[in-house]
Amino acid sequence: MELLTHHLNDAAWRKGSRSNGNGGNNCVEVAFLDTGVAVRDSKNRSGPALMFTLAEWTAFVDSAKDGEFDIVS
Repeated sequence: MELLTHHLNDAAWRKGSRSNGNGGNNCVEVAFLDTGVAVRDSKNRSGPALMFTLAEWTAFVDSAKDGEFDIVS
């Protein structure tokens, strides 16, 4: 676990371009790693990160682009 934590600390974390409108404090950050993709809460950078394989991340992004997660009133 220590090796993974160290690897995540050295990762290049990125926020969405639209996160700047609210100070960037209520966002998630994403890091692309050799082994997959990590996602963490920007308010708790030392907290846990969710880990996804590249295939899982790609499926999520494709589904979001297709509107699968859109909320309809």
